[in-house]
Amino acid sequence: MSGWVVVAGLGPGAESLITPGAQAAIDAATDIVGYIPYVRRIAPRAGLTLHESDNRVEMERAAHALTMATEGRRVVVVSSGDPGVFAMASAIFEAVEAGPETWRALDIRVLPGITAMLAAAAAAGAPLGHDFCCINLSDNLKPWALIERRLRLAAEADFAMAFYNPRSKSRPEGFGKTLDILRECCEPERVILFARAVSTPDQAIRVTTLAEATPEMADMRTVVLVGSSLTRVIARDGAPFVYTPRSVTEAG
Repeated sequence: MSGWVVVAGLGPGAESLITPGAQAAIDAATDIVGYIPYVRRIAPRAGLTLHESDNRVEMERAAHALTMATEGRRVVVVSSGDPGVFAMASAIFEAVEAGPETWRALDIRVLPGITAMLAAAAAAGAPLGHDFCCINLSDNLKPWALIERRLRLAAEADFAMAFYNPRSKSRPEGFGKTLDILRECCEPERVILFARAVSTPDQAIRVTTLAEATPEMADMRTVVLVGSSLTRVIARDGAPFVYTPRSVTEAG
């Protein structure tokens, strides 16, 4: 087989944050597969076919990519951010495990990308400077009870937290419930940061506290960072710096 599949992250939005490795794979591809807005970030060119699909057909998208690779096509499956963070890399391997034996012999590579979580943290300073966890707040692929359990345990462990997919039109209540859970577990002055459209011209960073946060501060273009109990805010002219110290002197 001469075909291959590369699963590549396009970063959080800025063209400058696409890695050279991802760009080289895109330049060599015959086919680009992905969710509609991500595929539309790729410039059309001769010899390249763009395959757009809806956000809820990940397994079909993965099977399509793998099938084309068995036919000798050079396929790049694109995700935003990093393809291994709530994105297409897992779907590709799930399809490989369930699919025909020939797919296991394919040249499949995953290229890392810069996540919205990391771009948001960098824009604010270093809020993820110590131990942290990352939770997808969408209950499309897992039950809300599991999300709630993970939120409570993360708060108990005093992790800084990054939340993906906090609030959508179809799930307007989930982030409100998340804030309620955090308020049960954390002090009111806990730092919370809302980073919308990070690294794009529409970027907006809002630093507030858990007591002042509202569900309307987040949407599907927002990544939410919640500090640990040690996270600090350095006030200054303009946007503050937010950071979490790297050392902890006392447990729990």
